[in-house]
Amino acid sequence: MRERLIVANWKMYKTAAEAQRFIQDFLPLLHDTAQAIICPPITLLSKMHSLCAGSRIVLGVQNIYWENEGAYTGEISAMQALDAGAAYCLTGHSERRQFFNESAHMVALKTTAALKAGLKPIVCVGENFTQRENGQTLQILHDDILASLKGIEATKCLTIAYEPVWAIGTGQVATPQDAEEAIAHLRACLAEIWGELAAEIPILYGGSVKPDNISALLACPNIDGALVGGASLSAAGFAAIVNTAKN
Repeated sequence: MRERLIVANWKMYKTAAEAQRFIQDFLPLLHDTAQAIICPPITLLSKMHSLCAGSRIVLGVQNIYWENEGAYTGEISAMQALDAGAAYCLTGHSERRQFFNESAHMVALKTTAALKAGLKPIVCVGENFTQRENGQTLQILHDDILASLKGIEATKCLTIAYEPVWAIGTGQVATPQDAEEAIAHLRACLAEIWGELAAEIPILYGGSVKPDNISALLACPNIDGALVGGASLSAAGFAAIVNTAKN
């Protein structure tokens, strides 16, 4: 049985004081639930590691660079993220691809670096609105996941996130049927390169996930959790999502 994962992507939100208030409010609301992973801004990672000590919350980072060290101003390495308390790392988020021109080749380099350092990458793929309207969703997902994992050996230490770009921050959400079709297709694409192990890899849905749609999404057989953006900024809202996703 694949593990249920609910991942919060805080993006460029929250100060240290706001993060502390969130954790103080969030922890008492948690039940015996799915694994909660929070990816705060890198400035908060060490503080969050202390705040979450002894809890079931696991931390991740939103981005890394693929070199171990060097003259790369503004970047952080996988080893630095691990040292600061991260266990997971997002790679290939649509906002990184859109605003920072990350290619699938760069995503593969970052994913490789994360795995070598001992981080568990969450590799994000998804189509934009034009591609969806043109009926290209399945082909885009096929090409993107294979390119983003090029050269990476089969491993259970990796998660995929399907994030339809047209649904991120827009209030729109793929229907459970659409999300299941896309994620089942991603699993089939993964099987092309990783064989039977594809059945054991968690695949998450991300795109305007909220407390009122998480149950229907998780009822789909191939959806193993969620990558949550805006709704993860509220302690009550994120707790409601995590509590719904019992293993």
